[in-house]
Amino acid sequence: MAKRILQGNQYRTTVVCVDSYENGVLQGRFFNPACPQGRPFGSLMQFFTGIDEMFDRLKMPQSFTANRSFSSPAAVSNRAEQGEACRQGKLATFSLRVMFRRNASWQGAVSWLEGGQEESFRSALELAFLMDSALESRRK
Repeated sequence: MAKRILQGNQYRTTVVCVDSYENGVLQGRFFNPACPQGRPFGSLMQFFTGIDEMFDRLKMPQSFTANRSFSSPAAVSNRAEQGEACRQGKLATFSLRVMFRRNASWQGAVSWLEGGQEESFRSALELAFLMDSALESRRK
């Protein structure tokens, strides 16, 4: 059995800083104790794959399924954004707590820090809809 790299519940919580949201394209950074300098993302897909790669490295929360793909896995780039200490998004900041990775998706809770609201989600798609609703409500 593979040994977990890091122990503790603090590694389950990731701060997501959204800096731009134009035409449904999410851009920003995420921070976790395993990635303290932050990791930038330029799309929703980069957000999902970046966090999922971090979970795979941590082996926490452990995936219940093997990832499938049409090609062999590419080398993972883990370049952290240098000199970025600010953990607040220009548009919104979310605290993401993924408890499980079952049924090829994520389950947990997300808190919208500026809005003071927390919601549970049962899939990564539902998480994306929750984040979208918070970002869209800021435009109005």
